[in-house]
Amino acid sequence: MIANLNRTHAKANERNYPRVNIRKPFDGLLSGFHEDCVLTIDDVSEMFDVSAKTVTRWRDDGLVAGKLEEDGRVRTGFLQSSVEKFVRQNPGRVQRGSSFRRMTDDERCEIIESAEKLRHEGHTAAEIVKAVAHHSARSVETIRYTLKRHDKDHPEQAILAKVAREISKKQKQIIYAEYRKGDSAATIAGNRDLSIAKVRRCIRELRVERILEIPLDYIDSNEFRRPGAEKRILSECPQASKSARKRAVPGNLPPYLASLYETPLLTPAQELHLFRKYNFLKYQATTLRSQLDVTTPTSRLLGKIERFYEQAIETKNQIIKANLRLVVSVVKVRASDNADLFDRISSGNVSLMKAIEKFDYSRGFKFSTYATWAIKRNSARDFADDMRRSDRFKTGREPALHEQVETRSDPQHDEAAYRVHKEQVSRLMTVLNDRERQVISSRFGLARGDEPKTLKKVGEETGVSKERIRQIEVRAMTKLREAASENGVEMFGEI
Repeated sequence: MIANLNRTHAKANERNYPRVNIRKPFDGLLSGFHEDCVLTIDDVSEMFDVSAKTVTRWRDDGLVAGKLEEDGRVRTGFLQSSVEKFVRQNPGRVQRGSSFRRMTDDERCEIIESAEKLRHEGHTAAEIVKAVAHHSARSVETIRYTLKRHDKDHPEQAILAKVAREISKKQKQIIYAEYRKGDSAATIAGNRDLSIAKVRRCIRELRVERILEIPLDYIDSNEFRRPGAEKRILSECPQASKSARKRAVPGNLPPYLASLYETPLLTPAQELHLFRKYNFLKYQATTLRSQLDVTTPTSRLLGKIERFYEQAIETKNQIIKANLRLVVSVVKVRASDNADLFDRISSGNVSLMKAIEKFDYSRGFKFSTYATWAIKRNSARDFADDMRRSDRFKTGREPALHEQVETRSDPQHDEAAYRVHKEQVSRLMTVLNDRERQVISSRFGLARGDEPKTLKKVGEETGVSKERIRQIEVRAMTKLREAASENGVEMFGEI
């Protein structure tokens, strides 16, 4: 035994390692040796039934070793106390090493067969490796190395390489479209030669993407968070009174537009119920979406979000359908012919939909008042744009324009009337202070290019609460109505 081993032995004695009973299955393995005797790598390997390579890795992890010379050869040796200490500090590692055994050909075949079966079931590469490792009592690294070696030696029968092949984005969209039409995952998988699990993962991924993209802005209300809100707000819509008179259909409308009058108007109670329900459903969907874990989404949570959003769209469609005739009545006064009328109705319908999104039902105003102002304002803008475009392409070679007698209302006169009204509104705004003018302008989108904003949005811009904005608006509207009455000015909508 050479000097450096003696020094190692001496240091071991100086540190006075406590002697402990080693836990099973190692109990008694060292009992045949003298205290602090020297063990070789072969001794430790045989003692714990591990390979020499494993013992070498233990040295890197803290097993103290020294050098000994035997028959002219320098070999690695371990003090018994050092081995005891390592076993005491790393029982799990030693247990795993002792339990390891060299893989037989039969075991390797069984691992490959199990992995192939899991691949056909649609599991990911990580899931396959983990499941096979658990079933075979082997490490994940061993299973991954075995399968990679198999793929390299047998590329035509590759397992992990096939699993890694991703479905293209276009294929995913087609699969999702088929799912939305009502096809089951099993049907889609059979038609496209894919595993059911892979199709389900694809559908789940696209559902998450769609949910993250859907617009869920809503008008908030404290009643959404009160006990029993869902049962109360999502109850049946109030029934209209049977004595409600049906409005006569104008005789100068095309059949399609006349059919709009078959849908009855909403009563104030119905309108309030539908707007409250519409915003509450989007509030519910938003709350659930904030709880969504995009890495591991559950079908149950995805389904609830989708149902709330679909119900919100159905409710919005009810409101739209009941107010389509309002769009016709507002825009038809500016239309020059049926073709122009339908273009303006299409633009007015867009304004109607935006108005539904921004209407604050809790303020107590009728929606028709708010929507009329929004449609008129956008219609006037479209008309002005049309006039500018038509002026740009005039050639002076249209004699029929001068020869025909004009029987319609003068569009320029209408535009001039709108400008006069706008000037009147501007004069009325002078009765307000700076903050009141800012609130009214933001709430009703009076600046060109602006859209009406919610109380919450205006509050965020001005740095005050939503309730404070409501108070300022009520005070400003009272001033404007008084000024309008004194000056004989007709107020469009709420202005």
